[in-house]
This record gives sequence, structure tokens and C-alpha cells, in this order.
Amino acid sequence: MKQFLTIALVLFSISSFAVPKNTAGSNKKADSLWVRRNYEKREIAITMRDGKQLYTAIYSPKDNKSKHPILLFRTPYSIAPYGRDSFKAFWDFFWVDYLKEGYIMVLQDVRGRYMSEGDFVDVRPFNPEKGEGDIDESTDTYDTIDWLVNNLKNSNGKVGVLGISYPGFYATQAALCGHPALKAVSPQAPVTDWFAGDDFHHNGAFMLMDGFNFYSGFGKPRPAPTKHGAKGFDNYGTKDNYKFFLETGSLRNFRKLMGDSIKFWSDMYEHPNYDDWWQARNARKYVSHIPDSVATLVVGGLFDAEDCFGAWNLYKAIEKNAHNNNRLVMGPWQHGGWARTTGEHLGNVRFGSKTSEWYQKHIEEPFFRFYLQDKGDITDIKEANIYFSGGNEWRTFDKWPPEERKNKAFYLQPGGGLSLVIPEKESSSSKYISDPAHPVPYTEDVHFNRTAEYMDDDQRFASRRPDVLTFTSGPLTDDLMIGGPVTADLFVSISTTDADFVVKLIDVFPDDFSYDDKKDGAGWGKDYPMGGYQMLVRGDVMRGRYRNSLSEPEPFKPEQVTEVKFNLPDVAHVFKKGHKIMVQVQSTWFPLVDRNPQQNVNIYRAYDDDFVKSTIKVFHEATNASKIILPTLNPVNIMSK
Repeated sequence: MKQFLTIALVLFSISSFAVPKNTAGSNKKADSLWVRRNYEKREIAITMRDGKQLYTAIYSPKDNKSKHPILLFRTPYSIAPYGRDSFKAFWDFFWVDYLKEGYIMVLQDVRGRYMSEGDFVDVRPFNPEKGEGDIDESTDTYDTIDWLVNNLKNSNGKVGVLGISYPGFYATQAALCGHPALKAVSPQAPVTDWFAGDDFHHNGAFMLMDGFNFYSGFGKPRPAPTKHGAKGFDNYGTKDNYKFFLETGSLRNFRKLMGDSIKFWSDMYEHPNYDDWWQARNARKYVSHIPDSVATLVVGGLFDAEDCFGAWNLYKAIEKNAHNNNRLVMGPWQHGGWARTTGEHLGNVRFGSKTSEWYQKHIEEPFFRFYLQDKGDITDIKEANIYFSGGNEWRTFDKWPPEERKNKAFYLQPGGGLSLVIPEKESSSSKYISDPAHPVPYTEDVHFNRTAEYMDDDQRFASRRPDVLTFTSGPLTDDLMIGGPVTADLFVSISTTDADFVVKLIDVFPDDFSYDDKKDGAGWGKDYPMGGYQMLVRGDVMRGRYRNSLSEPEPFKPEQVTEVKFNLPDVAHVFKKGHKIMVQVQSTWFPLVDRNPQQNVNIYRAYDDDFVKSTIKVFHEATNASKIILPTLNPVNIMSK
């Protein structure tokens, strides 16, 4: 059975430390009693340099004979439950291990959210030239840490910070703060760039369903401190999200539904391109300010529907621009799955072990133990710790992307083939009609909330549509491992002046495939026909007008052959012997991505009658050879199809 989660629910569940489903009830009860007997809670307001006070919950060991490290978590999603006798349910979550090791756990509502004073600013830009009294998220972190180490008498003076998703953004900002007590930071699934690839835009294309569902509640103003969150839009009138988003129409209509009170939504409509406003909110921009003394552990999920881009690319930015000890972990997880699921499967696809537990015990906990307690060692935590789906195993690398990778071009072929050979025909293309009135769904189910499982879902439903082009290799004669960024390089022509291009990399299972319950784990997908399964390995969208620059859009010239080349987020996957490699190309992915009017108009101001059909041609000929470039880590051997 699939889980149906809106982005708001996903983010809230993480900030609330939701428990993996297989946690034993008796253990939870024992841990609950232990925490209450051994910890005490304080709630205080810590004053920032501009006089505003941030509401903070401090869970401290009752043991005052020892000195304890501090682990700080800053969130816009509430540090509830409030009240001295109301404890966060750490016993439902692996963070109970930190309490058992004596950590002081500090949770804080960020500026302008819930019980903290001040004005909230979404992804508040870092200010590298702060004057006296100037604030940003790094100064709020600095002032918080400074208060903690000077006022918590049982502290050992060492502080770590971590956070998942939006709190991952605050963890990144913490790394910039420069406080000498800060030793280790772990941004996890970090919000990093909301225009290029995280959450609300991918290559300039607006991720409509997540954006609307989330901001209709989260974005509402909070005039005064409160313990309660705002209610989101609830007048959908249907449980079919495809129907609702299609019938609502243009983004102009969604702005009417959202109303005028949500500032970020209005600001977004005024900044349709990657201008200075967006670039100031790119968390990668200032990572050079991370001190050498602060270790960073960037964590993400291979199948994260929200911030897969952020994890890969924040790590790369730190590697390029900072000089600290920086490490990367990517596992087979959905958004935050390493913290709230066992990591044994996602939807129908199995991973064969409790990957989340392995990460918790072998990477995250030792990382903080080493830097905050001076215990153990981190020699087993390599530079890049990457789980390869398909092969279902962890692998380590001295750098990422791996030095040994070789980029191999797989060319789209006439007749729907995919091979390493450049097509010989001088004139060859495949075409489809992209109709905004009948967009390609992102999954075959009829449902209300966006699924997490679409990231590795079966794509057979899309292969059967006339507006999706499918290109498939022959069966592999050996396993093929790929690791690193995937590049789509299409030569196209369109009949209009704009269009989107969605490219999907797919692992086609053999027709006789079935899981081995003893090796792969029992239960998940057992009633689903896995023979011939078309597993989405990676998919992404490029809004055509941004093909050459996210900042300076360019219309297409109708019927003129044009190159559209872009990177998809990194992959780590093994195509097993006997499997096939498939590439799908389409121009809608709904309602995941908003519809492109397919004309050179401002999409945020477009009217319903601005949406037109476009005839899309994808060329596979000698002079215009469309291809997908895969970062291979071993030789490629494919049977002819």
C-alpha cells in the first residue's frame, strides 16, 4: 500500500520526529519512562542581538556530575509540545540514543515562527557584511550557541547542529555562524536552492502541487507568537488531485485561491526568473564562510522528492569553496526516510536491509560522538558513503562524483531503441503532441496527496501514452553501475515558442522477475506484478525557455532544431544483468509540475486561453543525435535489441 503525503505533512512529521513503523511498543514505553526519570525540560526565551527573543526548549540530563555536549535543532515547524512537563517523544525516534549518551538536546522555534518573536523570512539570505545589530539566521544561531555555552553549567562547551529539510537549511546557516563552540553540523535533505532544483522549482519549472499545498498553510502570516499553526487550503472539492489542479487552470487562478496575505507566494510571482532575489536565497552561495574547524555531514535520499538536488549540490559546493572536513551520505530513502522509516523499501522496490538503522548506528551517531564527545573514531565514515539501489549495497569513495567514472552516451534510436552507437540516418525524428489540456500524470493512481513513492514507481502507464516517447536498450549481459550526475542532451523542434522537457531514466526488470523474500525482505510489493517493472531511477524537468540560462529565458523559434541539454540530479544505481535501460521523454508531468502554456508568455500571469498544443519532435539522426549521458563505473555490455 502506498503512503500518500503532502509536502506539509512530510515536513511536519520529520520535525515531530515520527517513528519508524516497526518500533516495538514495549521498548517505547521503557524509553519514555527512562527519559522522564533522567531528563528535565526548561523553556526559555533567548535574546538575540537585536533584542528579539527566540523560544527555546532545553532537555538536560539530571546528572550534573558530568559535562555534556549540546545538540541544537532549529525549526520553522514548531518545537511542540509546549510546557515544562510536556516532553518531545524522543522515545519514538532514534534520537533517544543521544539522550542515553547524555546529550543536552536544544530545540528552537526560528525567528517569527510559533512562539519566537520577530519577523519570519523564508530562506532568509545570508548577509556577509553585517553591521552592528544586523541579523540573519547565522547570527541567530551564533547568539543561541553563545547563550547555551555560557549558561548551561553542565555543558562541555561543544555544540552540534542538525536538521532535515527546511531545518536542514538552518543547519547550513549554522555552519556559517563562526562560533568557536560549534564543532559539527549535519544538513540533511537541506533546502538549498528553491529555483534550480529543490522543493518548488526544478530548472525554473514550478512544482505546483507541493508548492500550493504547502504554502497555503505554512505561508500564512503570524502576527504574534502562538502555539498553533495555520490551516491550509481545504476547499478542493475532490479527492482527485489531477482533476483539481487541472480544472483550477492557470497560476493566475491559484493566486486568487491563495489570497494576498502570503508574502512569499506573491514575491515568487514577481520573480519568474533566476534573478538576484532568488540567487540571494541560494544556500550554496556563501559556504566559503564555513570555518575549517566545523565538520559537516551532508545527508540525503536517492529518492527524495523534495530536496534530492539540495543534498548532492550542497556537498559539492562545500567541497569546492570551503576547506573543512566535509562528508556525504546518500541512502535509498524518501525525504527524511533515514530518520522516520526503516529504509527497507520504497513502494514496491526493496532494498534488502534496514538501511536507516545502519546509517544511524554507523555514521550519524559516531560523527557527533567523535566531534562533540572526543570518543571513538570516524575512519569508517569515508568521504562519500553512497548506497547503490539495484545492487542494494553501500559503497564508499574518496570523492564524489567518483574519479573513476566514465561518461557514456546512450543514443536514442529510430524505432525506439537505445544504444551506444550514433544513429546513421540523416533524417530521423519521433514526435508527439503536447496538450496542456490533457497532461501526462506523474503516476497512474487517482489520489489526493502527492506520493513519496513516485520516485521509484512503475512507469509502464506512461510508456502506453502517445505523448510519451520511449527508448529501450537490449538486455544487459553484465551488471552496469552508474554513479554521478546524469545529462540529458536532446535535439528538438517545437511548433510553438516554449515547452517543457521531462526526461526519465528507467530500469526495466526482466519479464520473469520476482523478489526473493529471504534476500530482499518479505512483504512489500508481493501482490504487485514486478515482472517487466519499469523502475524510475531518476527523472527531472527542464523548462525549455531556461535551456541556456535560468536568469535569461529565450523563446524557441518554431520548427527550428534546438539543443536542450541539462543535468539531472546524481544517481547511484546498478542495472543488473538481464535488465534493460529505458529513457522516456515527455513535456508534461502533472500535477507535479505546473503546465507550460507553450508560448513565450509570463507563466505566472498567463490566462487559461494562453495554453496551446505544441508538436514536439525529438531527433535521432547522425547530425542531431539526442542522447542521455550516464556516469558509468564499469564496462557497458548490452545485447542488441
